[in-house]
Amino acid sequence: MNWLKNVRLETSETIDKYGRIQTMTEIFNLEIDSNGRIAKIIPSRDSPSDQNSFDAKGKLALPAFSDLHNHLDKTYLSLQWKASRPAKNLEERLAMEAEELVALAETIEQRADAMIQKHLSNGVNHIRTHVNIDPFIGLENLYGIKRALDKHQDYLSYDIVAFPQHGLLKHPEMPDLLRAALQQGATMLGALDPGGIDKDIENSLQMTMDLAKEFNVSVDMHLHDRGQLGYYTMRHWLKIVDEQDFKGKTSFSHAFGLAGISTGKQQLFAKQLKAHDVSILTTIPISINSQLIPIDCLTESGVFVGIGCDGFYDSWSPYVSGDVLEKVREFCEYTGKKTERELRESLKYVTKGITPLTSEGVYQWPKVGDEASFVLLDASCSAEAVARVSQTQSRTLINRGNIYLNN
Repeated sequence: MNWLKNVRLETSETIDKYGRIQTMTEIFNLEIDSNGRIAKIIPSRDSPSDQNSFDAKGKLALPAFSDLHNHLDKTYLSLQWKASRPAKNLEERLAMEAEELVALAETIEQRADAMIQKHLSNGVNHIRTHVNIDPFIGLENLYGIKRALDKHQDYLSYDIVAFPQHGLLKHPEMPDLLRAALQQGATMLGALDPGGIDKDIENSLQMTMDLAKEFNVSVDMHLHDRGQLGYYTMRHWLKIVDEQDFKGKTSFSHAFGLAGISTGKQQLFAKQLKAHDVSILTTIPISINSQLIPIDCLTESGVFVGIGCDGFYDSWSPYVSGDVLEKVREFCEYTGKKTERELRESLKYVTKGITPLTSEGVYQWPKVGDEASFVLLDASCSAEAVARVSQTQSRTLINRGNIYLNN
């Protein structure tokens, strides 16, 4: 494809007679070069002479989406329906999962492929997936996940996190299993609740740091521990980061400990996270008993926040749709966001921080030289796309000029 024709782009904003902000759009033609980047942006009335084109037919272009917290190895997609089994607590759930993932191992590539295709159809061109590495499954899931991801390399990029779902210290073989995973295709190191699961915060965190530095990889740490336990864990990790010169290589996934501390502490700690260049990657809880972490406070302090689906349709929950745009809508609904700017700005949580307009309504994306990666969808603007997201909404992913048409 040399040209993307008749694509709707957000250009500015205006205020109507009621004082309500409205997003303005226009139709353009975009030339895509051989490297998958934008070479020209011209008004649609200026028809390109090259016939190798794709007609967007007036659909809105948004930055391609990212799912920054996923578990491709756990989904039931492509298998017969089954609901989740009840579990009394996290440890019981993990024990059930250990048994189940062994039984599911033979369908790992099939199930992961089904989830990847669902993401591509929804407009996702980057997936960060955690893959269980443990004494029960070994590296089998890693191999299957990598095969599934590599089949779609024209349409997406990925991170694979070697994830010790059953703890780092509880099984003596875990450090060597994680080393093997990082040698065999995992691109990042995971960690899980050094307090709640490993029961030894200091040693668990230090071993995680030792492994990360051994392989020069970043760390994505699942932290479900709430209140002071989770808060202490994060503060202690930042202390180790300072001691080991590891700034800019940490993500805290979930970080539920942030929800159980005072507003003042949240604001102070958000500044520390920013100073250490720590990302927060989370999902939006469904249960009304689950507190949402202070995403707005983190964002105001300049902390990068990304939203993912976590697992969807797996042993943990049958409900999650697997649509990151729906997660953004849920976030806006839970936090009372209703205005054009609030809805429009929230898109950044699934676009790696990119939005078509600045917070003041000034054009900033796409520009000549940018990667030609878009989601095309039926909406008048990004605020409508967020607020009125629908599972039946037709979307087309374009990744570096490659059109994904399997939807």
